[in-house]
Amino acid sequence: MGALLLDAEALYRELLRGVQQLCNPATRLVGITSGGAWLAERLQADLKLAGKHGTISSAMHRDDFAKRGLSSGGQTQLPFDVNGADILVLDDVLYTGRTIRAVINELFDYGRPAQVRLAVLVDRGGRQLPIQAEFAAARVSLAAHQSLALARNAEGVFSFDVQEA
Repeated sequence: MGALLLDAEALYRELLRGVQQLCNPATRLVGITSGGAWLAERLQADLKLAGKHGTISSAMHRDDFAKRGLSSGGQTQLPFDVNGADILVLDDVLYTGRTIRAVINELFDYGRPAQVRLAVLVDRGGRQLPIQAEFAAARVSLAAHQSLALARNAEGVFSFDVQEA
């Protein structure tokens, strides 16, 4: 199998363009810990959106909680009223859809948004649930035994970490 070469910074620029088209003045960005939260933080600044982005954890609503336990990725912080909000959820890699299902459950613990959409840096296919991103900067195929995660260095530059499971 050849090496997977993805330029995370180039994909971020593509995500920026896509999110810009999805946003309206009332849109609130919510990033899934940790990679999605990094994306939301940077997008919030680059798009010069008012307010603060939110961060959401899938830990409490995962269907594999007993196996995984609580992650150290962070807790949910939504610095705005979720009720009636137009929310754009951001994630680094969309795979089975189970994290997104858990995040939607977590989001509804905080209120009832008017709309929830999803934008991702990479869609790697392999869905187990009927979840679809409204925007994906790239679509790639990986073997089931491989994982792909966004990494960020001290300067905030993105890269990808591909691992064999």
